[in-house]
Amino acid sequence: MGGSIARPASAPPPLTRYAWLSIAAALVTMGMKALAFLITGSVGLLSDALESTVNLVAAIVALWALTVASRPADESHAYGHGKVEYFSAGVEGTMIFVAATLIIWSAVDRLLHPVELENVGIGLAVSVAAAAVNFAVATVERRAGKRHRSITLEADAKHLMTDVWTSGGVLVAVGMVAVTGWLRLDPIIAIVVAINILVSGVMLIRRSAAGLMDTALPAEDLAVVEEVMDRYRAADVQFHAVRSREAGQRRFVSMHVLVPGAWDVQQAHNLVERLEADLRAALPGTTVFTHVEPLEDPASFADEGLDRLSLPPSHGPDRRAARRSEPDGRPAPRRDRPSAPS
Repeated sequence: MGGSIARPASAPPPLTRYAWLSIAAALVTMGMKALAFLITGSVGLLSDALESTVNLVAAIVALWALTVASRPADESHAYGHGKVEYFSAGVEGTMIFVAATLIIWSAVDRLLHPVELENVGIGLAVSVAAAAVNFAVATVERRAGKRHRSITLEADAKHLMTDVWTSGGVLVAVGMVAVTGWLRLDPIIAIVVAINILVSGVMLIRRSAAGLMDTALPAEDLAVVEEVMDRYRAADVQFHAVRSREAGQRRFVSMHVLVPGAWDVQQAHNLVERLEADLRAALPGTTVFTHVEPLEDPASFADEGLDRLSLPPSHGPDRRAARRSEPDGRPAPRRDRPSAPS
């Protein structure tokens, strides 16, 4: 059951262009929001500008992560470099915490020492334009992240959308201050926005940790795996030790396929080739590992968990007998190799 592993028909499309787009947007909006703060003196607009600075750092980290993740598997990283995207998402979540902390710090100071706002109309117009830039980039990144299954792009899009919400809250606050004259409303709204940003940060960090902990594929993906296996289940074909995880854009699925011990190697090989092909077609970007075992051998059921069970000595001769029962005298087929990624 050896043989070379076929190369994927096409490599994943480069995603770094989206990170460059995010970097450009961060530079533009950072300058625009800083200008709006200088014009109005609003701490809300200052907090908005500070978050854009954090966006710039996060976008640079995203660029690095996407560059590393695009590298092909090598001897030191046999499963690819996709997990670096979870590190990037964790950094994004941490950056969101930093942005929220800066906003709260500035807002509390302004809450204690209110300052009259100036040139509110011009400042708001500049801030609206900056928010529109972030919204457009966040929409592009969110769609690309979902299409290419990139947690880095999804995290950066979420980060930019928190910036949009921040801008929205600040615009409302500054406008209401201009109408009502209640200066403390500006920092109060800024604190509320910061709390909302903290929630987004927590969600990103949790998702990053889940990926680093090799969490199983989402329920909808596992349902697809089950549906494919159901096509092959029969009285003489069974499955166990089905495991899954994901690393960035790449999914991994492994399983043991139990077939009659009387099957020859070629028959078992043909079955798992079809199975692996169907799984890759149903879940693009999936690497499948299969391990063939004889259905009649008790030892085949001793390795369903991560740690193999110890069998009584009496099972040894049974296993040898099962291996000798092959029609051509060869041992029962055993297989453990990765399929070609799609």
